[in-house]
Amino acid sequence: MAEETNIEKIKKALESAPKRGFLESVEIAINLKDVDLKQPKNRIQEQIILPKGRGKPMKVVVFGSGEFALKAKEVADLVIQPEEIDDLVKNKRSTKRMVNEHDFFIAETPLMPVIGKRMGIILGPRGKMPQPLPPQADPAPIIASLRNKIRIRSKDRRTFHAAIGTIEMSVADLTANYEEVIKRVQAHLDRGLMNIDSVYVKTTMGPSTRMM
Repeated sequence: MAEETNIEKIKKALESAPKRGFLESVEIAINLKDVDLKQPKNRIQEQIILPKGRGKPMKVVVFGSGEFALKAKEVADLVIQPEEIDDLVKNKRSTKRMVNEHDFFIAETPLMPVIGKRMGIILGPRGKMPQPLPPQADPAPIIASLRNKIRIRSKDRRTFHAAIGTIEMSVADLTANYEEVIKRVQAHLDRGLMNIDSVYVKTTMGPSTRMM
């Protein structure tokens, strides 16, 4: 029997998942081997633009003021003015919830030292320190690109996860996204695919299907 293709395996993962009452993500789990992840230089941390999109837009927060903030309000999910940073620091519980509920952060470059000093303890461990932009920049195109990005982070664990789309996307599109993520991950590894022990795909609450 011929080996199943990626598209056939992802189709199986979707078909084996019970229907749920919400829009489920389709997720990839990657297990590494023979990689010393105790060494920070060996850890994988990258943002990847999915070629077929995320299936739902990622949520973007902008730290900014003046004209920069006005431009951002038209396209961002949340705009935080400099004078609001103190309130965020004081209300750590609600701030942590806000950070967890949003995917990417952008900030005017002059605000980066303040954000790092006051909020780095919350943003840093979650891999969500803002991408700096000069005050004269238009944040709209950057935000548009972030809508289709995912973040992959192995930290010091051999297993890590990422979303490659949603169950409403076509199997072909999900397969294209899957293959892009695998390509980008193996590019970080000294031995490429030889450093990947196994890969699984599943819906948010569905069973896993082994890809490799």
